[in-house]
Amino acid sequence: MLNVKHLSASAAPLRPLASPVLAFFVATAIAGVLGGCASPPPFYAAAASESLVNVYGPEASTETPTAPAQANAQEAPAATQTPPPAERFALRPLPGADGATLLALTRSERTASLRYRVIVIPGSGCAGMGPIADRYFAGLLHAQVLVLHKPGVDPQARTAPADCARDFVQQDRLSRWLAHARAALVADAQQRAREGTPALPQLLVGISEGAELLPALAPEVPQLAGLVVLASSGLDPQEAGALQAQRLGAQADWEELGRMVAGRSPDSAVAQGRSVGYWRDLWNWSLTLPLVRSPWPLLQVWGGDDALVPLAAYERFAELASLRTVPYCARRLDGANHGLQRSAGPLTDGVQLVWAWIEQWARNPASGLCAPLLDRPLMLLPSVGVP
Repeated sequence: MLNVKHLSASAAPLRPLASPVLAFFVATAIAGVLGGCASPPPFYAAAASESLVNVYGPEASTETPTAPAQANAQEAPAATQTPPPAERFALRPLPGADGATLLALTRSERTASLRYRVIVIPGSGCAGMGPIADRYFAGLLHAQVLVLHKPGVDPQARTAPADCARDFVQQDRLSRWLAHARAALVADAQQRAREGTPALPQLLVGISEGAELLPALAPEVPQLAGLVVLASSGLDPQEAGALQAQRLGAQADWEELGRMVAGRSPDSAVAQGRSVGYWRDLWNWSLTLPLVRSPWPLLQVWGGDDALVPLAAYERFAELASLRTVPYCARRLDGANHGLQRSAGPLTDGVQLVWAWIEQWARNPASGLCAPLLDRPLMLLPSVGVP
């Protein structure tokens, strides 16, 4: 049976996950924080996924690779260098919903001139992207970058998933995160309008769980030029979860969780390291249709060796997205994991490759977000067509 208990005010830790099979599934399919687990699983994917933390590490803020403005799809990013202070990320508080405050990170362009702006919705967890942000976003040379964080998340925190605060576990659910992120983006747009900031093309980037918010947030971004989905299947989370459970032979555990979601347990109860309220949001969250019907170009990139999201989920969404009437381009990076990292080969950091494609687009935005990928069919899933 799944372990369910209410959060209490005591300092005693939550009990470990009862089902090791579903414990693996929860961490992989949802790529989420297992707040309350006895110890974080090695495959845990936090805001930037553990695979990225392992690559970039705490020292990443002092060693930053510079991706060339025109990188070939088969070339690795250039050598590391330390960015000047003016090009480093700084803290920027933004208002969330109901009086909450989000601590965002912002950075100006690294290379003149400023051509576009990128707004990033990170994945789940209670760790921030601060320790790796300079290196992670290094390849966005001509972009101003804004990275949102959930309320209660310190952008510089390296908190392990097992150590997420009880309040965070209670408050963490997609509907609340969407409300906070929407309020922050509205405030950001209003401030730019008040200050008379020149209009720029903007891209909305979702990393893993963060992609689940993109369709609902898109209308709040002026001059939106496209959506970028990294390491997210694009399917409704419940459907993607069912496919991952099937992949792992954990269908019974997934169905048990579904019965709990449909049952009478209060939202504040904890099941498999998440609040039941979190699971209820996930079970009813719509992502596929909003993405397919969205009027903005869509770029989707994932790793061929992604252990956190099954290939079947990516292929299923690609089939549905082929019905879109606006450009859709998808790339599978063979040999790359959930964090778009490869252990060997000419290209090890797939994130910088994505930024290089975006930099090429920014040189001529009128050509369309998918234009830089048109001559790179080797990384294209057979079932996906390029507009």
